[in-house]
Amino acid sequence: MRAYQLPKGGAGIESLTRVELPESKPQHRQVKVKVAACSLNFRDLGIVRGTYRMPVRDNVVPLSDGAGEVVEVGAGVARVKVGDKVAGCFFQRWVGGEPSQTVQASALGGSIDGMLAEYAVLEEDGVVKIPAHLSAQEGATLPCAAVTAWHAMIQHAKLIAGQTVLLQGTGGVSIFALQFAHAMGVTAIVTSSSDDKLKRAKALGAAHTVNYKATPDWEKAAVAFTGGRGVDHVVEVGGAGTLARSFGAIRIGGKISMIGGLSGAATELNPGLILARRANVQGISVGSTEMFEAMNAAIAANAIKPVIDREFGFDEAQAAYRHMASGAHFGKIVIRVN
Repeated sequence: MRAYQLPKGGAGIESLTRVELPESKPQHRQVKVKVAACSLNFRDLGIVRGTYRMPVRDNVVPLSDGAGEVVEVGAGVARVKVGDKVAGCFFQRWVGGEPSQTVQASALGGSIDGMLAEYAVLEEDGVVKIPAHLSAQEGATLPCAAVTAWHAMIQHAKLIAGQTVLLQGTGGVSIFALQFAHAMGVTAIVTSSSDDKLKRAKALGAAHTVNYKATPDWEKAAVAFTGGRGVDHVVEVGGAGTLARSFGAIRIGGKISMIGGLSGAATELNPGLILARRANVQGISVGSTEMFEAMNAAIAANAIKPVIDREFGFDEAQAAYRHMASGAHFGKIVIRVN
């Protein structure tokens, strides 16, 4: 089968290599998926560059996110059947509840082979049916960014209608969070350095926007939007240079969900900021199969359509990575496989 692999060490986008690999058979409680499409996340850039914080297997098939059709099932499989349209779960062995210490070892596209191949063999509990109104390309955008946004807003912050969330940038996590906020009646404030992207965020339901280049003290603008109270929740995707400002944006008792470090490690964290704001800060690492299924129910009920920035062909995988690296995208970048 056609696939891509990455050599040891993350030697850059040019090291992404197309190969031919043997197809695998699903074993007990496993399913074989014919992959239709994959999507990229910021994590995938870290892996190909060798800067990802977690171990990556040598010659790994990259990408955590993909969707397609079940073409074969192993013994004991009951959750899905041949012909079902499914997406793989980022963590193949985090069904629900608190994650175990071994969950990270089941992360697609890092610890184990991912989805950038014609076929993928996945755990029965490591796939979910995609909402019926979504295409395979749209379904492929959900496993990492959408579940991360859902985990942050619903599981951690427990946002309800009438509350306010601050979203940094217009990448995959932030755009899904904006769509969820709009569906829930949560007021969303979005930051970006691009007025064009902020205009598009407004069209998706953002109540307020801030260009952080024009307004470096964007946390003060966010507080002003709330009448001086501060926001209930920040989805913190930046890190260096943004975390301290996120504390300045939240209300007393507000919550910050730490998603990643798009701008580098947040080395300036002052514990006094947590005490001063009585803040609740939690690290978020995607989510469980149960979260994915709950999110899909909400996506279906609200007819939410993922925002796809651009689609690339299978032979254009390196170009897709370069587009991600450029930072020019708004929403998700998709690679068509079959």
